[in-house]
Amino acid sequence: MDLFKVLGSGARFNKKRFTDDISLFEPSNKLRKTNDTSDTQMDIMQEINFFHNSKSAIDETLGVTKDKKITKDVEKDQEEESINCYNDENEDEDDQAEEEPLVKDLNSMDDVKSFRKRHRIHIYGTDIPNPFSSFDDLESKYNFQPYICKNLKNSAYEKPTPIQMQAIPIMIHGRDLMAMAPTGSGKTLAYIIPMLHDLKGPEKIGYRALIISPTRELAQQIYREFKKMAVGKKFKVCMLTKATAATQAQTPHLREKFDILISTPLRLVHAIQQDIIELKNVRHLILDEADKLLELGFLEQTDEIFAACSNVKLQKALFSATFPSSVETLANDFMKDPIRVVIGLKNAATETIKQKLLYVGQEEGKLIAVRQLIQEGFKPPVLIFVQSIERAKELFHELIYDGINVDVIHSERTKAQRDSIILNLKQGKIWVLIATELMARGMDFKGVNLVINYDFPQSVQSYIHRIGRTGRAGRSGEAVTYYTKDDAPYLKSVVNVMKESGCEVPDWMLQLKNPSRESKKRLRKKPIERKTIDTRSTYDLKKMIRKKYVSNYLLLR
Repeated sequence: MDLFKVLGSGARFNKKRFTDDISLFEPSNKLRKTNDTSDTQMDIMQEINFFHNSKSAIDETLGVTKDKKITKDVEKDQEEESINCYNDENEDEDDQAEEEPLVKDLNSMDDVKSFRKRHRIHIYGTDIPNPFSSFDDLESKYNFQPYICKNLKNSAYEKPTPIQMQAIPIMIHGRDLMAMAPTGSGKTLAYIIPMLHDLKGPEKIGYRALIISPTRELAQQIYREFKKMAVGKKFKVCMLTKATAATQAQTPHLREKFDILISTPLRLVHAIQQDIIELKNVRHLILDEADKLLELGFLEQTDEIFAACSNVKLQKALFSATFPSSVETLANDFMKDPIRVVIGLKNAATETIKQKLLYVGQEEGKLIAVRQLIQEGFKPPVLIFVQSIERAKELFHELIYDGINVDVIHSERTKAQRDSIILNLKQGKIWVLIATELMARGMDFKGVNLVINYDFPQSVQSYIHRIGRTGRAGRSGEAVTYYTKDDAPYLKSVVNVMKESGCEVPDWMLQLKNPSRESKKRLRKKPIERKTIDTRSTYDLKKMIRKKYVSNYLLLR
């Protein structure tokens, strides 16, 4: 008598009933045929593996190699041969060994190509300046003033990053630039250094350089970096706030004393319309997080800023970790013969981030997963991203009673509150910070060990910017993305980023269908509707409402 056959005889799975659920995780059509043979072998092995204790045997039979890394060839660009998106451990060691000796001179085109290939620098354009390999070259080769090199050493910048190696020479030569590099790769310094070099010193003719940032917090960060790099020169750097705008409105002659202006778009547009700020002498215009500034929400403001910068010698540079094709097309309309620089793969995350996907079932499973993480112990600080201010508040009210130092940051908090929160996070007083989408842009939170995407990101660009808050400046980090049944149709978008970044991805995820262009567009415009984050019982909610009703009644008597 076959005991297992008897036990399983009454078990049936109604595929018709769950057709919609099954379709979410079906592989793409082109992969179905290739999987038929392996699926049959797997079914046979699983049928004889009654107690599920022979996984290694199944893997061995089917030729499955554990911890297999996925590699992909990068398309050949105008000047370079294709390279792998990442290498295995042995190749990494070889690369590090090759990078240790400094390349003093890049005399031939072969040397330049080899150098760019080794540092994964992809370039597009004409008459492209050669990269440099050491900060010592700035003084010896490009005649930089000594104070810049001294400030670099004092700030512990030992060697340039790939984006700095190529972007700085391009900007020195006055060319328009579109620069895309992973988060935490030194993009801010890549435009500060050549800008200070070109400005030479302070002049009392008004603003000569302008940096636009989508958030006030990022603008403050850029301001601090400018002040640090400008030590030794009496450059006047202004971060446009309500207070500084009012001061310049009351005393117009102060405007001429400033050299560099840093601002958010709306604040600057208001100052331009009120004739508080003049930008006719601006020679350098930088859009930091350019893809965000060229979205529909900022585009009208950005256009007005461009119109105010009337200098015929204006140099424009765009920096970001991601550039959708629509933004590239738009940028080409207002840039003059731009050079495009891409570090690594386009729209990929840095390889220092360990990325994970975690299926939580329904919305309630997310809070359970977070609390389980807290109970098991974690290494702060941790950033948790949600899709709206309301959900940020809801999650904060849930976690604040769990015995951890948690806070929340979003646009409804006052400037003083946001400054205090960021300071407390840097000082270790906050362990877990809940944030909304816009805070994922450009902010350099030092030492963030873990990023949790509590709500699934609305686009690939959003995902890259979110997880880019960890794994910065060569440090390692981890990013976990929760997903539910509602997020399943968009899962492949994140899987593709993980694969391109060199992360291990299960085969079944690689076989998922790519979301359609229409569905991705809908998701960008409107996030998925989700249940309220609230673990209180219906009885407790009714009790709270009743108590509130009684108190209001007593107040009216």
